[in-house]
Amino acid sequence: MKLLDGITVVDLTRVLSGPYSTMLLADFGADVIKIEAPKSGDDSRNFAPFIGKESAYFMSINRGKKSVTLDLRKHEGQELLKKLVKKADVIVENYRPGTMERWDLGYEDLKIVNPKIIYAAVSGFGHSGPYSKKPAYDIVIQAMSGIMSLTGPEGGPSCRVGTSVGDIIPGLFTAFGIMMALYYRNVSGKGQKVDVAMFDGLVAALENAIARFQVEQRVPKPSGNRHPSVTPFDSFSAKDGLVVIGAGSQRLWELLCKDVIAQPELASDPLFVNGENRTKNHKELKNILEAAFSKMTLSELTSALEKTGIPHGPINSIDRVMEDPQLRARDMIVEIEHPVAGKLKYAGIPVKLSLTPGSIQAPAPILGQHTYEVLQKFVGLTKEDIADLHQKGIV
Repeated sequence: MKLLDGITVVDLTRVLSGPYSTMLLADFGADVIKIEAPKSGDDSRNFAPFIGKESAYFMSINRGKKSVTLDLRKHEGQELLKKLVKKADVIVENYRPGTMERWDLGYEDLKIVNPKIIYAAVSGFGHSGPYSKKPAYDIVIQAMSGIMSLTGPEGGPSCRVGTSVGDIIPGLFTAFGIMMALYYRNVSGKGQKVDVAMFDGLVAALENAIARFQVEQRVPKPSGNRHPSVTPFDSFSAKDGLVVIGAGSQRLWELLCKDVIAQPELASDPLFVNGENRTKNHKELKNILEAAFSKMTLSELTSALEKTGIPHGPINSIDRVMEDPQLRARDMIVEIEHPVAGKLKYAGIPVKLSLTPGSIQAPAPILGQHTYEVLQKFVGLTKEDIADLHQKGIV
């Protein structure tokens, strides 16, 4: 039995933030019915890279779902969606606020159809506030949230984080919100609306930047690989390459001085005696550490760090990540066979539950692959009914 067995999700999301959240639900057993526009489908079906005509981008975040084509701009399509919602537990959408309402498919409309429905909406700026109707993509949200202002080389220009955290983090919050709403419904019998903004999500992920600004009265700037308030916590050059080291406590700092670089007196140097002083004098400290590390190969340095228990690691490229034995042991690199594209490797399921573990239910669907199956099962249409809708361009 899967954790979300029996939960039906109607998924109206496209591109990344919404599809990522519904993929997580599918991994734990939810029956996710992905609604796509006839002929074109989810925008991300057109995103590179491709295997034949199939987008590897789309396949990486839509596994385990069923694809149904439905034109929501037409009245008949809207009515069919309402019939699906009547039997569903959750609906998820990431249209710009106001779009679903124009189609009479907003939360106030759908809770009449199904009072217990959980309506989750993830959008750029949320369903309230002066920015509500503004469009957004990951790069816009990274810029506006302040995360981009913290990212990049020290003294250099701000940079976008290398993965789309502006979508992924709100996608996680959306899945989290849906699970909380499902729990509340189990207790109360009531559905509700889950409103997640990408902007809110990234501001919530600013970690200590807001606190530092208030305490230090300085606007935080990019600091490269260095942690802004824990030192040494950075990348360092050895004789033949780079390693990251996180000596995040006083004990680890003293072990680094004594057992790794054989300079125990450095631990009591007034410039570096405590975390605050080490951060204040981080440039001088990095010069001292790299002078010592430059006499050691990466193998020698990592061996010494391993013996002391100081957290450290290589800066892996993606090819090395995919071959990492730890990730392999925890099923974090998994192979899925797609009926058209063949075998591809993807990131696995990061949440390991002991009694109700998740698993990948199926590869990403071909556009419209499950239209007949779903409309027959949930709406009660015949094959002839669906063929007629297909002729009209509704499905």
